[in-house]
Amino acid sequence: MKKIKISPSILSADFSQLGNEIKRLEQAGADMIHVDVMDGHFVPNLTIGPPVIKSLKKHSSLVFDVHLMISPVHKYIENFAKAGADIITIHPEATDNLASSIKKIKELKKKAGVSLNPESKIDLITNLLNEIDLVLIMSVNPGFGGQKFMPEVLEKVKALKQIKDKEGLNFDIEIDGGINFDNSKLAIDAGANILVSGTTIFKNNDGNIKKNIELLKSH
Repeated sequence: MKKIKISPSILSADFSQLGNEIKRLEQAGADMIHVDVMDGHFVPNLTIGPPVIKSLKKHSSLVFDVHLMISPVHKYIENFAKAGADIITIHPEATDNLASSIKKIKELKKKAGVSLNPESKIDLITNLLNEIDLVLIMSVNPGFGGQKFMPEVLEKVKALKQIKDKEGLNFDIEIDGGINFDNSKLAIDAGANILVSGTTIFKNNDGNIKKNIELLKSH
């Protein structure tokens, strides 16, 4: 059985203390750092860009799991790779040629991820799964933190897990959106092996992030 990894979303961190927050996450047992990049166009919010990632990279040795919610995404892939992203996750709807964008990520020696919004079908990626390192299933509509988990997306997680096992593929299944102590077990049971969580990790149990990471892994 694959080890469950926790990728805390720094969207819920204290932005005035981001370097310290990332150090805290590493000391608390986080497996990677999830960075949500939003452009105010593909999703209705704005967050951070390559210069911030580049400066944060100095504060941690963890894998930077960078989710690009930007469109058109292809021309920005290299900027994020150079800034220090280890995994670059893009949306099929944000590129004219998904296969070409995945190829570009791989050429830059980074892991390629593809994210599916709640309404996006897995048919968009089934013919490319042997090229993809990670599939990120959104369990909320992307753009804002703190939204309520949508349990119907778990069917997509189960379907991906079945394809992965049947064809002997090696991609990670990550889930992001409203993940908490109540639904983390459902996500893991469905086949997810990486959980992204922001609010739960930073706010629950009086902000005891070590305890919250351990609880998410054990649920």
